Amino acid sequence: MAALRRALSGAWRPPPPPSHRGFARPAGPPSSRQLREADEAAPVFQYAGKAARRRGRVFVWGFCLAGALGVPSFVRPDAGWKRPRRVQPTPYRLETDGKITSAACGYGFTLLSSNTTDITKVWGMGLNKDSQLGFQRSIRDRTKGYEYVLEPSPIPLPLEKPQQTRVLQVSCGRAHSLILTDSEGVFTMGNNSYGQCGRKIVEDEIYRLCVARTTVCLEPRKARSLHAVGELMDKQLGGDIAGVNIIQVSSYGDCCLAVSDEGDLFGWGNSEYLQLASVTETTQVSVPRHLPFKIGKIKEAACGGTGNAVLTEEGNVFVWGYGILGKGPNLTETAVPEMIPPSLFGWSDLNPDVRVAHVRCGLSQFAALTNRGELFVWGKNLRGCLGIGRMEDQYFPWRVTVPGEVVDVACGVDHMVSMVKSFT
Repeated sequence: MAALRRALSGAWRPPPPPSHRGFARPAGPPSSRQLREADEAAPVFQYAGKAARRRGRVFVWGFCLAGALGVPSFVRPDAGWKRPRRVQPTPYRLETDGKITSAACGYGFTLLSSNTTDITKVWGMGLNKDSQLGFQRSIRDRTKGYEYVLEPSPIPLPLEKPQQTRVLQVSCGRAHSLILTDSEGVFTMGNNSYGQCGRKIVEDEIYRLCVARTTVCLEPRKARSLHAVGELMDKQLGGDIAGVNIIQVSSYGDCCLAVSDEGDLFGWGNSEYLQLASVTETTQVSVPRHLPFKIGKIKEAACGGTGNAVLTEEGNVFVWGYGILGKGPNLTETAVPEMIPPSLFGWSDLNPDVRVAHVRCGLSQFAALTNRGELFVWGKNLRGCLGIGRMEDQYFPWRVTVPGEVVDVACGVDHMVSMVKSFT
């Protein structure tokens, strides 16, 4: 028994103490260097206080090569290994000098404006073959202007009081532009072949040259006063619109819509795509007609190239005309307004307060802004103009991912511009 006890006691020995050679030493208090490195590597959490200012930003997307997006590197790459970018399929932030309050998209060009009292109030970018962006004088040849403007460039206005007058709104046509001020009327520039600039038509007018004192280039010029234009409109249009107080008008292609202060809708112009087929079978309507749609009071109207949209006081969106109207591939034409389900704009039992606040139209696409600052688009996705990250057409409203609260959006033929407030 004693021998067995001695054998067992000899079989087990306590382990020797660690030698620390090649092994980690026991953890001691961290050094100042370790503390500094850990502090630098730690994540930083920033919280915006109530006094944080939300910044106005501009985002652009769509066709790039005409320069309408205002990003020079898209057209002329800033590195040898890069290639020109034909399409920008998602919103891209545009760096601007001032706070932009109005934007408009033409056929391959863009206008931006700010209601500031600074000297520079309007900027233009994109196609400029008809001086729709003003006379952008060439550096090499001072008698010629640039036909393409690749970045937002100032457009000087011949204002009498430049440090007092503010620009309220800009608007674009196919190749002409309009600028509305608060106290000095309307300024126009660009192609005037049909008198769309509100001045005398000059046969064979050249819009790109400026020779000595004989000026044949078109710089911003003042149009007739709004009061005179209003009187002329009442005399020329008449029809069902005579004596009616109009609060909003919309036109993009050849059709026009107008909304009265009582929520009635009027239309005139081209009706080849059923825009006015609810009241007439003719395709050319030269007199404003009342459109007696039984959909409630109209708050806002948007007129596109082949389709129209209206927004009612209840926040419902109705569409009619021809094309991709927003209710799927089976609805391509209708003369009677069809309501797009509110759930497609974010309304639900959990979000009962979501409403559409504004509607917009381009040549073949639609846009809707909600009271939460979300942007929904649908329609023909020509050259990525919807900004949804893919090139396929969109048959139902689809939310555009924009890092901020969308305040307004301008729709063109193949590009769009949105004005956004940052979240912080």
